[in-house]
Order: sequence, then structure tokens, then C-alpha cells
Amino acid sequence: MRFSTQEVSGSRVRLRYSVELHYGVDGPSEFLLNIHAARNRRQAVVEESFSTEPLQDVSLSEDAFTGNRIAAFAAQAGSLVVRYSALVEIAHRIVEPAEIAAAPPSALDAGTLRYLYPSRFCQADLIQQQAWDRFGALPRGYSQVLAVRDWVRQALKFQIGVSCSTTSAVDTLRDGAGVCRDFAHTMIVFCRALNYPARFVTGLDYGADPALGPPDFHAYVEVFVGDDWYMFDPTGISPITGLLRIGTGRDAADVSFATIFGPVRTVMPRVVIDADHDPANGFMLPAHTELAISTAG
Repeated sequence: MRFSTQEVSGSRVRLRYSVELHYGVDGPSEFLLNIHAARNRRQAVVEESFSTEPLQDVSLSEDAFTGNRIAAFAAQAGSLVVRYSALVEIAHRIVEPAEIAAAPPSALDAGTLRYLYPSRFCQADLIQQQAWDRFGALPRGYSQVLAVRDWVRQALKFQIGVSCSTTSAVDTLRDGAGVCRDFAHTMIVFCRALNYPARFVTGLDYGADPALGPPDFHAYVEVFVGDDWYMFDPTGISPITGLLRIGTGRDAADVSFATIFGPVRTVMPRVVIDADHDPANGFMLPAHTELAISTAG
């Protein structure tokens, strides 16, 4: 079932980014990297390059359902450097939130249902009563989802070092702090408990305060409301139109930027992202907005 919405004029941004990964490989190892920009009808990859030093035999495949693009290769012992860069153009779908009517679970598209169920880091079944006690009295629709985003943003403290790769939404609710991954899991778990399909997106963000540190991979949320997946960033650290999609999944377990099999030492990735200000060709700098934004396609 699809619901009509009132669209407003869209926006277009052009983002350039690069990623450099350094590894110390102590023995034969296998790498699966999810750092390529996703491609869909709203996010176009205009140009890109991927290289390894030393040169490796790399295969690039794309998941037919999620659109995630995985670069796979093997490496022998020694130093390894991986470099990726891309020029990406994003055409946002922008909708007046008041015009978005939420579908009941029985009317959801089958492809959204996997994002309605509990997952490893988003145990919606464990906080269902808490979700309905806190948000159940609000009218169903985009405004209810927005209330969840706002509550997560206010209830959690953005703090590096208080969580790890095994931290779940339930852990974050207990600790009251975390990083973008934890904020995203917490919003997702409440949305699923309220019967909204919600998914985890990894990518990059343009426009964050430099005081937060150097650019890094970022995590945000998409919630299926009405007829589309709309973007929400519970951290609020960057403009919503400055988000660039790389990987999409149920939670962080599905979209690690690097999955490595073997004895490998890692360091923090080096990430650079910039935006073009080119009004003559229709490209504006990312901006904050409370309108409903989608880049799914």
C-alpha cells in the first residue's frame, strides 16, 4: 500500500570523499571492505577509484537487495594500504512531514519486514513495553518517529570510549552514552518496537563540528514511514543533507566497513570529505532541515 505525499522542491549536493586504510598483515589474510559509495536513483557515483599497495587481485560485487558494494581480496604478510575516492551527487527527495501517513504492519511491503524484527544489536522485543509507555500516546506517523529521534538525542550523551563493537541498544540505554553507532541502534530499537521498519546506514557526513575530531565513518537511521525510507540522524552532529550512503543493513553487524579474516593489525582510517558549492549547476552546500528527506532508491 502506498500513501500520497506532498513533495516540496528537492535539493542536490555534490560530495567528494576519500578513504585511506593502513594495515599490518602478519600472515595470509582475507579482506571484505564496504567503503564504496552506494549507487541508486538518488545517489549517483560520478567517478571513483580503488587501489591497494601492494597491488592485489580485487573483486567488486554488489548486493542485489541492499546495494552494498563489497571489495574482496587476499593479502600476504607485509604492510598494506587501501585507497578509495569518489565524486558523488545526491538528489534528495523532500516531503512535508505532515503529509506522510504511516502504514499499519499488515500493509507494509514485504521487503521492509526484515527491518521490523529484532536483530543482534537492536533487541526491539526487550524494550517494547518501554517504547509504548514512552511514545505510544503520540499519533502514529512521521511526528512519532521524530519524537523518538529527539528523545534519543536528548537522553544520550555523545561520548567516545564508553562503548565497543559488541555494545547493543539495550546496553546503550543502560549506560546513557555512546557514539553514532549507539545512537542509531537506540533509535532503531524504539522504532521497531513501535512497529516501524528501521534500518542502519553507514556512510560519511559533511558539516560536523571540527571540534568533534577528524572526519570518520558515520552511522544514521532510515525509517520506513508511508511510502519511503526517510533519514534521521539522532546525533544531530551534521546537516541531514550532508549524509552520504555507503552500506545499509539491519544493524552494525551487517555493514562493517572492514571484515578481516587473519592476523591483521589496524589503525584508524583516514577520511576526507568535502562539498561543492556550485549554484549555477544546481548544487548547494548541505543544510539542516526538519523536512522529511529520503535518498533511498
